[in-house]
Parts: sequence; structure tokens; C-alpha cells
Amino acid sequence: MNKIARQIVRFRVPILIISFILLIPAAVGYFGTRINYDILYYLPDDIETMEGQDILLDEFGKGAYALVIVEGMTDAQVSSLKGELEEVEHVDSILWFDSIADSSIPQEILPDSYYEMFHNGDATLMAMFFDTSTSDEKTMDAIEEIRAIAGEQCFLSSMSAIVTDTRDLVNEELPMYVLVAVLLSCLVLALTMNSWLIPVLFMLNIGMAIIYNLGTNIIQGEISFITMALAAVLQLGVTMDYSIFLWNSYQEQRGICDNKEDGMVNAITMTISSVTGSSLTTIAGFVALCFMTFTLGLDLGVVMAKGVFLGVISCVTILPALILISDKALQKTAHRPVTLNAEKISCWIIRHNRPIAVTLLLLWILAIYGYQHMNVYYNLDSSLPDYLPSIQANTELSAHFDMSTVHLVLADSNLSGKDAHIMLQEMNDVDGVQFALGMDALIGYQIPKEFLPDELTEILESDDWQLMLISSEYAVASDEVNAQVEELAAILKKYDSTGMLIGEAPCTKDLIEITDKDFRTVSMVSIGAIFIIILLVLRSVSLPVLLVIIIELAIYINMSLAYFTGTTLPFIASIVIGTIQLGSTVDYAILMTNRYQRERKAGLDKKEAASISLSSSMPSIITSALGFFAATIGVGIYSDVDLIGSLCMLMARGAIISMFVVLLLLPSVFLLCDGLIQKTSWNKR
Repeated sequence: MNKIARQIVRFRVPILIISFILLIPAAVGYFGTRINYDILYYLPDDIETMEGQDILLDEFGKGAYALVIVEGMTDAQVSSLKGELEEVEHVDSILWFDSIADSSIPQEILPDSYYEMFHNGDATLMAMFFDTSTSDEKTMDAIEEIRAIAGEQCFLSSMSAIVTDTRDLVNEELPMYVLVAVLLSCLVLALTMNSWLIPVLFMLNIGMAIIYNLGTNIIQGEISFITMALAAVLQLGVTMDYSIFLWNSYQEQRGICDNKEDGMVNAITMTISSVTGSSLTTIAGFVALCFMTFTLGLDLGVVMAKGVFLGVISCVTILPALILISDKALQKTAHRPVTLNAEKISCWIIRHNRPIAVTLLLLWILAIYGYQHMNVYYNLDSSLPDYLPSIQANTELSAHFDMSTVHLVLADSNLSGKDAHIMLQEMNDVDGVQFALGMDALIGYQIPKEFLPDELTEILESDDWQLMLISSEYAVASDEVNAQVEELAAILKKYDSTGMLIGEAPCTKDLIEITDKDFRTVSMVSIGAIFIIILLVLRSVSLPVLLVIIIELAIYINMSLAYFTGTTLPFIASIVIGTIQLGSTVDYAILMTNRYQRERKAGLDKKEAASISLSSSMPSIITSALGFFAATIGVGIYSDVDLIGSLCMLMARGAIISMFVVLLLLPSVFLLCDGLIQKTSWNKR
């Protein structure tokens, strides 16, 4: 390590030059990486709802679909508008009243309810299909063109419209995420570090690592908007510790060594040795996300694990070069940092260790209750502000037609007209179903299909499949719609064992079931991986158990606050936050535990060792936690996308909670479990 460090110091100028040159291909990679704004896209390909989406696109040439609500237009005007919208590129077809009620079908044979399906007062409803998928850029471009043509009298309710609005909002807010995180982090570092310039060097170093990380995402082809929005902020917060450790080590060695170069060599060597275990635990936490069946976890896990690795590399190569080149400026901008009386606080915590431990254990009981009873949401539109066009369209759909979503039924084209008619009648009687629409429901199975307009048959039938639409008044992801989906699927399977029920609500139901299993898997993998890493780093059997329990307590407290404050969290929070908080804040515990072991080996009794480990670790832990808090809290407050804002608020709150739990509880654990720790540690002597 010393030889490597010496070469880094020797070639610091070439390292900086190469580092800046590498930003060019990284920027190219960043702009060449596609961003996916559709959460349901990350469901497994082999489940029926996703297979049905592929069939819909392959067999019918239809991918995305939408419900168009038009207000204040006559039938003639609506028909004219329909013709204009059908000319929009990638609009495959539009199903409306005139799709069947033309001159070829006598009006008297049409069911009375047919007209009512498409009309209510001055509002008219059309079903629109696209020949591209939900989150395809072409679909989003088509939606923007449709909105421009239709004007304020037209509302477009669809998953693609939500995806479009999410894209626009995230792209608008993303620069502010980075700016707010950087400014607040610089403020914290400027106050807690001993130089006004060092935060700038930290941000430059971490910023370059973030650009490298985002640029190399082109290897994956695309990443989710959640990963894109969180990657920079998370990488900033998680890897800031390494920069702080290098700077503190350099300051210490600078006073010991003859020159700054030797001081930096020693600092790099110490940093590499010290951050290996801590970075591995953080990487392990992110890698655990890759075991999710819901592949959004894989997307976020790969990007963030890569980001932590690049953060470590840049910390021991780019940052030393920046510090050495800016040495004189750093000395000129030195100042006295804002500090706490760590020794006084440490003595108070050690003196009251038993009451603190009892209090936190009682708090855990409340935290477990709150954690088990917190509410989560799964539908994406719940995370978006009300002023967006897609959310307004959903409101209009519910107000005028008492509808919240539409299910699609794919049935075998050989299913007899009689069975199809009876099946749709049964579906129509299911609670919450507004109408069940298919060719046989429209005109009755006695009418030969040859008499139907070509426009209608092209929309609703292919060589192997026939398409039906089921309107539901229940909101996506609600218990009512999930029960409805189960009942509709059972009816479908009774008449057609190969039939499929697809759409946003069935996909979201799968999402709920899959992520529930994923949560248990990710928790077990992350805890297991971090347990093994701590076991190897600390050479103790008991310490990994104790440290993981302490961090799990912090996680439970963090998540339970959502219940006690009446906050509904996005479904991904319980999976992602637990892993991130476990992987990133266990560093605090490892830092203090290393010092405790060192003092015990030096011959100090447990009380002295606990006091010294606490007082010496406290400044670093507080600086690190405040840095993570600063990097995430601003985004949490600023973002109008609740999915992003909630995750950042949880991470910010989790950093502070973990800081307090480690500082207050870990010394008590040292004192109460010292005998166990010494007996189960290989390096106790």
C-alpha cells in the first residue's frame, strides 16, 4: 500500500490531467444513457401480466393505451377530433361510439348502455391505443402532440401520460437536486472542517467520481429515473466519509512527517486500510438490492455499488492530488471549526449508560409496532403533485365516469361467441366493474362478425387473440381493486385457461406481491453479507451481531416515524432505506468499535476504553452524519416527486437517528457485553 501511495503522490499532476480528460467520455456516456420512467417495466418478464403486454404489442400492434376525456363537444366535434388524433404518429387506433355505430349496424340492435359507456353529460370518453410501449420515448412524444392538438377541453388518463409528466418534472428538478445537495454539504463541511477551501476540493473530487459513475451507466443501456435522481445525492452522502478520513489523516501526518509528500503517502496508506471494511459494508448493502425479483433493485444496486467503488478510488487518487496542489491555499483558508466538547458529552453518556440502554430498548418496542403498522403506496400517481395534466385527467375520469382504471382481457380468438358473451356478463356483475366491453358484449354473439366494421375488428381481434376492456371504479393498488382483479381472473380462467388479465392494476397487484417477498430477501442478504464483512474486519463473532442489531434499531425507529406522523411512504422505501441505512451508517459503529478494541488491547479497562472510543469517534461520526443529512434533506424538501422526496427525507432522518443510536447505545453495549466481546474475539489480546 505504501508503494502504491508513493506512486500516487509522485504522479499527482498526470493523475489530475488524466482525471479531467476522462470526464469527456464520461459525459458522452451520461448523455447516451436512456432514462426509464416506468416503474412497472421492472417487473419480471416471465409473469403473466408482462407476457400479456408483449402479446398485446406483438399480436395487436398495441403497446400503451389511454382514456381520453373530452368536455363540452358535440358528437360531430368529437368525431372530428378523433380523426385528427388518429393522424398522430404512433397512435394505432381509437375506440369510440362511432367505431361500431355506423351505417353498417342498425341502431336498434345496439344495447342501450352502449351510448352511455362513452357519454356522460357534456363529457365524452374514447379509448386510445399506441403502437409503442408505455415508456417508449415515441409514446411520450405522441402524448405531448395529442395534448397540443386537443387543448384544454381534452384530458389524457394513462400510465404513459403519468410517465411523461414524471419525466418532465424530474428533468426540471434534477439540476436543483445536485445544487441543493452540494451547497448544503459545503456549508456543513465548512463549519465542521478546519479550512474554508477543503469543502470545494471534496465536492470537486466527489463530483468527478459521480460523473464517472453516471457515464459508465451506458454499459447498462438505461437506468430508472429513481436511480438517476438519487445516484448523485446518494454517492455524495455515502462517500463523503472517505474524503473526511483522508483529510484528517493528512492533517495528522503533516505534523509528524518532514514534508507534505510523506504525510500524504502515510495518509493514503491509512485511508486505504481503514475504508476497505467500511466501503465493503456499504457496497454489500447495495449489492443486496440486486437480489430483488423486481429489477429496479438491480438497477439501483449496480449503479450505487459502482459509485461507492469509484468514490474510494477517486478519494485515494484524485483528492490527494488536489490537496497537494492546493496546499498553500488550504493553509491560508484555515479556520477553527465548530466543535462540541466531546469529552464532556462522552463522560455524561458513559455515566448514564444503563438508563440510556433501557430507554432505547423500550423505544424499540414502539418502533417495531410503528414499523409493522406503517402505510405504503404502490401507484406512481400518488407520488406526483395534483397540478400535473395526468393527475388532473385521472380526477376528471373519476368525476365524470366513476372510473379509475381499465383492465384488458386477452382471450383466445377461438373462444365461442356465446361463452365470451356470458363471461363478459359475469365480469360486468363483479363489484366495482362499470362495464365489460367486447365485440360479443356490444352487439350480441348472434350477429356474425362479418357484419362488424373493419375498424372495430382490427382493434379488438387478432389471429390468435381477442381483446376486451373492463372498466373499474376502484383505484389502482387498493385492496378493492386487487380483490376485483382476482375475481375477474378466476372468471376468465373458467372460460379460457390461456386467457390473461393485464393492465396497470393487475401489474401493480403483481408488484405488491413481488416486492413483499423481495423485502425479506434483501433484508436477509444485506444483513448476512454485512455480518460476514464485520466478522472478518473485526475478527469477532459477537460484534457483528451487536452492531447489526444496533443499526437495525435505528432503521426501525426511522421507518416507524412514518406511522406515528401519519405519513404514507412509497413501497420502495421499506426495501431501499433499510439497506442503505444499514450499509452506510454501520461505518459509524465500525469506527467506534475499532477504537474500543484498540484501547482494550492496550490494557485499558472497559469504562476507559469506551469513553476514549466515544470521545475520539464522536467528531467524525457527527461530521459524517451531518454531511449525509445535508446531502439529502434539501432534495427531500425541494422535490415535488414524493417518491424521490420521501426517500431523501428518510435517508436524511436515518443518518441523524443512526448517529444518535450509535453514540448513545454502542458505548452501553461495550460496557454491558465486554466479557462476551472479549471471549468471542480473535484479537482480544
